[in-house]
Amino acid sequence: MTDLTGQTVLITGASRGIGAEAARVFAEAGANVALVARSADSIADIAGEIGKNAVAIPCDISRYWEVAQAVENCVTAFGGLNILINNAGVIEPIARMEEADPEGWGQAIDINLKGVFHGMRAALPVMQSDGGGTILTVSSGAAHNPVEAWSHYCASKAGAAMLTRSLHQEMADKGIRAMGLSPGTVATQMQKEIKASGINSVSKLDWSDHIPADWPAKALLWMCSGDADAYLGEELSLRDEGIRKKVGLV
Repeated sequence: MTDLTGQTVLITGASRGIGAEAARVFAEAGANVALVARSADSIADIAGEIGKNAVAIPCDISRYWEVAQAVENCVTAFGGLNILINNAGVIEPIARMEEADPEGWGQAIDINLKGVFHGMRAALPVMQSDGGGTILTVSSGAAHNPVEAWSHYCASKAGAAMLTRSLHQEMADKGIRAMGLSPGTVATQMQKEIKASGINSVSKLDWSDHIPADWPAKALLWMCSGDADAYLGEELSLRDEGIRKKVGLV
């Protein structure tokens, strides 16, 4: 396992699913963990479960000033910020474009796309002052292929994937390691929302087709090691058996 003793990670969308599992996995690897989400009670419970090396920071990532404050609170708690995991994302409202609610569509963009930029923008000055850092963004196959009734999700994930590439282009020579992770379908609350919609082939998948949330969490941890440096600026896919083998997943 990658040893992150003395390192600090801030994870958005840490109240459930991949984010919650990442908090546990990174804490087990020795990292200080800042859990960020709108669900204050949930992240407080997880931080309490992890112990003194975790703090819960309620935050709406669609608002830049809240993200900037969350980063400041993280630095106050642990003295710095070495790793940012842009994980927060929403799939609702699932709807075909001719029926989509413009306000709900825009809110998804605010969280899935602008939220990623907000995290990057707030973290970069802190990381630069410390000589560098790692910024990982949870992507999706939907970033590269259209999915019926997911125009908001596909567009926002495609934009977030380009933010990772842009960050690498601009900041790689300044010590910033930027990568994306496409986990595939994961057994989380989001998949329950997808299944409930009954729209498109993804909603028809059997629950056993989804990977457990700790798989992408372990992949994110591995991406913080030098073993992943060959993939800087790129997006890794857990559908790739070679990547799974490198991470140690079976």
